[in-house]
Amino acid sequence: MELRAKRSLLLAVGLLALLAPLAPAELVAPASQTEAPANYKRSAKQVIAIAKRDAKVRGEYRSHPKLVPSAYTDGPGRWQVSFFNGRKELAQVRIDDRTGGVFESWTGPQVAWKMARGYEGAFGRKVNAPYVWIPFCILFLAPFFDPRRPFRLLHLDLLVLIGFGVSHIFFNRGEISTSVPLVYPLLVYLLLRLLWAGFRPRERAGPLIPVFPVVVVAMALVFLVGFRVALNVADANVIDVGYAGVIGADRIMDGEELYDGKFPEDNQHGDTYGPAAYLAYVPFEQALPWSGSWDDLPAAHAASVAFDLLTLLGLFLLGRRLRDGPAGTTLGVALAYGWAAFPYSLFALESNSNDSLVALLLVGTLLVITSAPARGAMLALATAVKFAPIALAPLFATGRGPWRPKAAVGFALTFGAVAALLVLAFLPPAGLEGFWDRTIGNQLDRDAPFSIWGQYELPSLHAAVRILAVLLAASLAFVPRTRSPVQIAALGAAVLLALQLGMTYWFYLYIVWFFPFALVALFSEHAGPGARAALPSVPARERASAELQPVA
Repeated sequence: MELRAKRSLLLAVGLLALLAPLAPAELVAPASQTEAPANYKRSAKQVIAIAKRDAKVRGEYRSHPKLVPSAYTDGPGRWQVSFFNGRKELAQVRIDDRTGGVFESWTGPQVAWKMARGYEGAFGRKVNAPYVWIPFCILFLAPFFDPRRPFRLLHLDLLVLIGFGVSHIFFNRGEISTSVPLVYPLLVYLLLRLLWAGFRPRERAGPLIPVFPVVVVAMALVFLVGFRVALNVADANVIDVGYAGVIGADRIMDGEELYDGKFPEDNQHGDTYGPAAYLAYVPFEQALPWSGSWDDLPAAHAASVAFDLLTLLGLFLLGRRLRDGPAGTTLGVALAYGWAAFPYSLFALESNSNDSLVALLLVGTLLVITSAPARGAMLALATAVKFAPIALAPLFATGRGPWRPKAAVGFALTFGAVAALLVLAFLPPAGLEGFWDRTIGNQLDRDAPFSIWGQYELPSLHAAVRILAVLLAASLAFVPRTRSPVQIAALGAAVLLALQLGMTYWFYLYIVWFFPFALVALFSEHAGPGARAALPSVPARERASAELQPVA
C-alpha cells in the first residue's frame, strides 16, 4: 500500500507538471544438423554450406579462419546462420529455406545492430519516402526565403538544418560508414553559429517572412498539423522508445517497480529513461490501455501527438512573449510553422519516440525564464526524461543574469527537489546503484556504431570534445554577464550540440532536442511587423538583458 500511495502522489505531481510490430520470431537451434526440421526443406548443414559461399562471409574467413558457424530456424521458411569468433558474432546470413537463396548477409556493426541495416520504414515509415520528405523540406524553407536577399545567413542556417537528410539517406541504405561522418560538419556549423548568436547578438536585415502574408503561413500551419496527425494515425510505427513509455506507465499504475530489470523480453532495456518519461505516458495508457504486447500501441501514438502539439503551442506562445503586438504574432506563427514543417520533428512524431517530450519541456523552461524556481522545476522534468538536459543547468541557474546567488539557490532547490522526488519515488530495491545501472550506467556502457567515436579509435579526441562540452556548459553560468531570452535559447542549443558531438550513441531523433532553441535564436534575428516599436532603440549588446514581453 505504501508503494502504491507513493506512486499515486508522484503521478499527481507528474500530471500537473507535464500537462499544465509484432515481436520478432525466436531463433531455434534444430535438433539435427543433417536432417531438415519439420516443415523445412533444408538441413542446418546445407544452409551452413550456402552461407559459407557468401562473399562477405568469405571475407571474414580470410581474417578469422577459425570462425564457427551455427544455424537456426528464424520463423517459417527462414534460416539464420551466425559465424562466431569465440563468443563474438562476426557475420550473419539469412537464407530462404524454399529457394536456398541468401536474402541478407551482414558483417561489422550491422550484425549486432539491426537498426543499422537500413530496413525500410523501421523509423517513421512513410516519412522517409521522397514524396513526403522533399515536400516538407521545401515547405520548411519557403516562407523564410527572401528572393531579394538570396545570400542571407538564415537561408544557409535552414539548409544546414535540413541537411541532416543527406546523412539520413545513407543511413536508410544501411551505409552507416558514410552516414555517420556526414553528421559532424552540420553539428559543428550549428554549434559555432549558435555560439555566435549567443555571444554576439545582432538584428539582421530583412523581415523573417519576406513574401507571404502571415495569415497564409498560419493557414499552411493548420494544414501541416492536420497532415502530421493524420499520417501518425494512418502510417506510423512505434519504436522501442515509445513502447517503453507505455510499458512503464502500465507498471506505475499497477504498482510495480520501474527499475527492477523486469521489462518484457522484446524491450529488456526499456527502463533506461528517467521516471518522467514514463509518468508522461500514464494518462494516455489509462485512456488507451496496453494490451501486453508490442502491437499498434495507440497510447504511444496519442502521447506522441500530444507532445508534438504542445511543443508547437509552446513555441507560438514563446514568440508572443518575445515580441510585442503583431511582431510577436508573426514570430509565434513562424516558430510554430517551423516546428510543423521541419522534417525531423515529423520524423520524431512518426517514430512515436519520447524525444518531442524533451523538446516540449525545454520550450517550457524557456517560457518560465523569468522565475528561477519555475525554470529549475521545468529543467528537472526535462532531465528526468532523458538525462542530457542537465547540461543546461548552469545556463538556466543564472537565467538572464547577472549571476545572483539568491536566484541560483532558488533554481537549485527546485531543480534538486523535483529531481529527487522523481528518483526517490521510483528507487528500485537495489537503491541508487540499481537506478544508475539501469539508466545512465546502461547508456554509458553501450558501444554503438552511430558516432565517429563508435566507428574509429579516437580516445584522445573524444575525451577532448567531452571536456570542452563540460567547460562550455559550466562557463555559461557566468558569461555572458547578462543575456536576453533569445541569447539563452542560442546558448542552450549550443550546449546541447556540444553534448551531442561527444555522444557515442547519436541518432537523428536527437535533433529535436536542440531544434526549438535554435529556431528561436535564428528567427529572432529578423524583424517582423512592429518589431522595432517593441524593442528599445539601443545596440543589440545593450538589449541583452531585455525582459520578456507579456502575452497580449
